[in-house]
Amino acid sequence: MVAQTKHRFSVREYHRMAGTGVLREDARVELLNGEIVDMSPIGPFHGGVVSRLMRIFNALSQQRWLVWPQNPLHLDDYPQPQPDVMLLKPAAHEYTRNHPRPEDVFLLVEVADSTLEADRVEKLPAYGRAGVCEVWIVNLNEDCLEIYRDPHFTGYASKTLVRMGAAAPQAFPDAEVVVTDLLKR
Repeated sequence: MVAQTKHRFSVREYHRMAGTGVLREDARVELLNGEIVDMSPIGPFHGGVVSRLMRIFNALSQQRWLVWPQNPLHLDDYPQPQPDVMLLKPAAHEYTRNHPRPEDVFLLVEVADSTLEADRVEKLPAYGRAGVCEVWIVNLNEDCLEIYRDPHFTGYASKTLVRMGAAAPQAFPDAEVVVTDLLKR
């Protein structure tokens, strides 16, 4: 008996499908571990938290980073997720020539409610393997911020939970986000 295997799509094949119309231009999908995955609809609280993060990080930026919302990140040949917010190194071409790569990322943020398990089990290990230096999961279900640092081949060596007070990206300790204000309903 032959075991069935799944076909994994590469980033190049994924883009070709979009370019030829196999994937609709407005399709809400992302490529994870070579599989094309439907993205969950964005609810009002989720969307509002993303908006707050963008407003906060834009105000604190002082041209030190580029706020990059819900756009692709090129990890390697098989995943190309679309995190909710990234703080990227400034680039003269503003990433019009290529999608950012892990070395371009100061901070990656996933806002999670219905996607919490997938963000932890699927995306977080992929971000760690690729070397994304810091990931925040804004956990809307438990009203907390999960901070992951020190990437390695299976994920992250360091996890911190913040429910009260402020958190800041490791690269910019002065760029504080007040967690209770971020999660205010």
